[in-house]
Amino acid sequence: MKKIEENSIQSQKTYQIWRKWMAWGERTGCHQFPERSFFLKGYQMPVCARCTGVISGYLLAVPGYILFGFNGILSILGCLCMATDWLLQACKIKPSANKRRFITGMLGGFGIMSIQIELIKKLIS
Repeated sequence: MKKIEENSIQSQKTYQIWRKWMAWGERTGCHQFPERSFFLKGYQMPVCARCTGVISGYLLAVPGYILFGFNGILSILGCLCMATDWLLQACKIKPSANKRRFITGMLGGFGIMSIQIELIKKLIS
């Protein structure tokens, strides 16, 4: 009986943590559609697959910029890849899968953050 109670308490704690992350995801502006989101151990990720990719791209852009510098053409192409995937999906021309949403989101996030870093660098200097 004690084991069941401990599991129940742990489940409640896990659920409360998950609800806080979902609230954060909602504040980012993500639609959080379950069919467009990844799941981890039965819990929906707080942001959709594309937003997960965008956030990952943001995080990768900082060390990428430091190590390799800025490439405007690649940054714009990354943004265009994400926009094209979104447009094809929105116009119902070609359905998008979560794996593709994640990859194009990462390319777009990397491009957006690289452009932002470059603009901030130019404004400061």
